[in-house]
Amino acid sequence: MDGSKEKALNRRGFLSRAGMAGAAVGAGIIAGDPTRAWAQVSGAALPGTWPAKFDPTSTEPEYNPRDSPRPGGKIHEFNIELSIVPHEIVPGIEFHAFAYNKTVPGPEVRVPEGDWVMANFTNNSPDLHTIHWHGMMAPNEMDGVPLGTQWPVGPGQTFRYLFRAQPSGTHYYHCHNMTPLHIQAGMYGPLIIDAKDDIVRRFFPYEREYTLCLSEIDTNMVRDQMNEMVGMMSTMDAMTKSASLMREMNGRMMGWFYDKADFVKAVKSGYVPPYMASMTGMNQPPNFNFFMINGKSYPMTDEMLIRRGENIRVRLIGAGSMPHFMHLHGHDFWHVCQDGSPLGSPVRMNTIPIFPGTTSDIIIRGTNPGYWHFHDHSDLGTTNNGQFPGGMMTMLTYEDAEAAGVTFHPMVAVSS
Repeated sequence: MDGSKEKALNRRGFLSRAGMAGAAVGAGIIAGDPTRAWAQVSGAALPGTWPAKFDPTSTEPEYNPRDSPRPGGKIHEFNIELSIVPHEIVPGIEFHAFAYNKTVPGPEVRVPEGDWVMANFTNNSPDLHTIHWHGMMAPNEMDGVPLGTQWPVGPGQTFRYLFRAQPSGTHYYHCHNMTPLHIQAGMYGPLIIDAKDDIVRRFFPYEREYTLCLSEIDTNMVRDQMNEMVGMMSTMDAMTKSASLMREMNGRMMGWFYDKADFVKAVKSGYVPPYMASMTGMNQPPNFNFFMINGKSYPMTDEMLIRRGENIRVRLIGAGSMPHFMHLHGHDFWHVCQDGSPLGSPVRMNTIPIFPGTTSDIIIRGTNPGYWHFHDHSDLGTTNNGQFPGGMMTMLTYEDAEAAGVTFHPMVAVSS
């Protein structure tokens, strides 16, 4: 075994895969024993050993993040353009979104683990932006933090991101500039790194999977701040065309300083930071009124299809700024991965918390035919502008429900 492969195994904390394949296991579940859990839900022979061993070196990247592509290395190129487009949450409710390739969420970026990602990011909006590759062990210059690792990408500019796809699992990308506005306004998208050896698929064979980006929006805040932002950028654009006004384009105007000492010196000499009450007035936090799955609120969310005896993998991404508690009716499911990494032992649940910036993968098995709600169990999260039902709700729909004897088909309700 070469060094890189050995390191990959250590990083995931794999145990030896020998010895257990083909062994039959009883149907009972023992706490902390995923092999018996597997046998109960599938009735199948064990496909190997779940990675349950703790390895203190397992957070090290498999590949040196500062390497460069070599001749023959696989590079997946993506063109991502940002523009402002109208986006409909539900019929009658629309907002102007910052949209990657004119969609909310942005397009899925998906590559095999270890391959290279080249993303050409073009900013066709009047604001400043970046892309942060959330969860990636990328080189520092590719992390997408404005003024932290790169200059923000200005209107009409293109920045090329290049990094190795690692670690594997469910991740996402988003803007890291003015995030309270930009992410509400749609700047996020799924980033899936396919593992060389998918332990989840080996234990829970599946053909279909669903990725759900969870987010929320204060439509009034986004409208007001978008209008303010466009006005400010128009003023700055006019200033850049005037030699006399260009003298005003200094660090104090932008709120950019060389270091903390430079910032403190400016405050002592009269600079008023934008967070001061005299500058902000009575600034209010977001008052979220729509809660979305993949940019849509119920009843416009897409259902998840399943059949009896089938496993489906559901990738849940906390793309917004609130925690959500996703509950599935009529079933238990297996929590198998967190932030891209397989858990030490899968956990049987029916409600899973999804916190901002986290991802969780679950496996649902078709064990109870029908039409089942999958929704945020916080009351606010299942409303549209305060009205129930709505928001972060979708359906687990059995394609063979009628054949199994289910006679009632759910209706679409926008009022209870």
